[in-house]
Order: sequence, then C-alpha cells, then structure tokens
Amino acid sequence: MSGLLSNPIALALIPAVLWGLTPIFDKRGMAAGGGSVQASLVVVVVEVAIYWTAIAALRGGSAFSGLTPEILAVFVGAGVVGTALGRIVIFVGVDRVGASLNNAVLSTRPLFATIVALVALGEPVGPLTIAGIVVLVGGLATLTISKGGDLQGWDPRDLAWPLAAAATFGFANVARRYGLLESPITALEAVALNETAGMIALTAYVVAARGRANVLARPRETYAYFASSGLLTTVAMLSLMAALGLESGRVALVDPLVATAPLFTVIFAAGLLREFERVTRGVVAGAALIVVGAALITL
Repeated sequence: MSGLLSNPIALALIPAVLWGLTPIFDKRGMAAGGGSVQASLVVVVVEVAIYWTAIAALRGGSAFSGLTPEILAVFVGAGVVGTALGRIVIFVGVDRVGASLNNAVLSTRPLFATIVALVALGEPVGPLTIAGIVVLVGGLATLTISKGGDLQGWDPRDLAWPLAAAATFGFANVARRYGLLESPITALEAVALNETAGMIALTAYVVAARGRANVLARPRETYAYFASSGLLTTVAMLSLMAALGLESGRVALVDPLVATAPLFTVIFAAGLLREFERVTRGVVAGAALIVVGAALITL
C-alpha cells in the first residue's frame, strides 16, 4: 500500500479508471428515470460529506488558514460554474448521446482551459498546444460521424451538451489554479470549498423549483446509481490530489494519464451498456484522438 501511495503513475491511473467508470453509473441512473439536477445534487452531497470528514481528520483547527475573501470568492465561483452548472450539463449529455461519447467530448476541457488561461492569465500557447488542438478537433469530427453512442440515436447538435460541460470545467479549472497559486490552502480544502459552493447552488435551485415540479421525485434505484458515482468521483479526486502532491507527481505526467478516462469508458460501455449504446470503431478512434490531443495541450 505504501508503494502505491508513493507512485504517481499508479495514483494517476486510479482516477482515470474511476472517471471512466462513473459515466456507466450515470447512464444507468438516467435510463432508470433519474434527472440531471437530482443526479448532480446526489453526487455533490456524497463528495462534500467525505471531503469535510477528511479535512476534520487531517487538518483539524489549522484548516483554511490564510484564506482571504477574494480567494473564497474564486472557489465559490468555480463551484457554481464547474460543479453546479457543469454537472447538470454533463448528465444531460450522458442522457442524450451516451456515456462513451459524452466522456470523450468532455475531455476537450483542456482546450477551453487553455483559451481562458491565455486570455485571463496570459499563459503562452506553444507548438504542442496548437498540435493538440488540431488533433482534438479531429477527434470531435470523428465522433460526429462515428454512428455510435446512444442506441436511440442523437443529433450532432447534441454534442453541444458535453462541449458546454467541458467549457464550464475549463473555466473552473483556471479559477481553481489561480486560487491555489494565490493562497496557502491545500488542494483538499480548495475542492471542499468548490464542491460545497456547488451543493449550495444546486440546493437553492431545487428549493426554487419545488413550486413548479419536484425535481427529486425520482425512482429509488436512481439514487443508488448516482451515490455510487459520487463515491467513485470522490475517491478519484483524492487520488488525483495525492498524485499531484508527490514530489515526482508532475502535472505533465499526471494530467495525460488522468485524461485517458474516455478510453476506459469505451471499454466499460462496450461490456456494461450494450442495451443502451453502441461502441463503434469511430467512437474508439475519436476518443483516442481526443485523449492524445488533450495530452498534447496539457504538455
């Protein structure tokens, strides 16, 4: 176990596998009658409970030392955009185009993060980034003509949903990076603030929506699927933070490994979602191109 906790490659592959598996639970939950808001809220409640428990156990009274109102606002904003809005859009995408396509398109988020970082932080764009963008766009084009995904069919315009989710995550990731660079708080504390803000925003929406429809009135089995997704997501995030926290856990090593999640989703979907979606050669090729493109952009 100690060897695993000190190996950045092993730690980075854990979130790749788990984030490859979570869309399978998400798709089954949506197919069983779940809703995007309900799913988002269940996942984030599970995450927040575990994160705050971990902070209480590991940090105690020293947690959030040095946190300023400005940095708090950064993580709150990232939580509202990336966790609340982004998660809702993700679940809509899973429902519309299928788990395999949705997760592949979602991996375009480094493209949006690069654009935001270029405009907001002045980060340079090199030849590898440009090459990654070209490969990534090729992957999206391949997915569009793949004839795979949800068996009920989908329109190319439906890819706008996972693309929108990728954009919200790209924006949120830049905000989180700024917050971590400009404050002494840990990644665990940052993600707890981020997810808590998202949970509050989702809860406010649920309360406001009760006058029109009870968005939580869904079949009981859907809660089990989404809670499982939340648990896997939490373990994946903690493993990712552990990998980045190692001296040998360079972002250029960890991020490309985590970005292979869509390939695992393709494998899982082919075996576990046969009654819901089709995994074609085009889906596999498109997912692979997007993974390569995202890795080049990250590098």
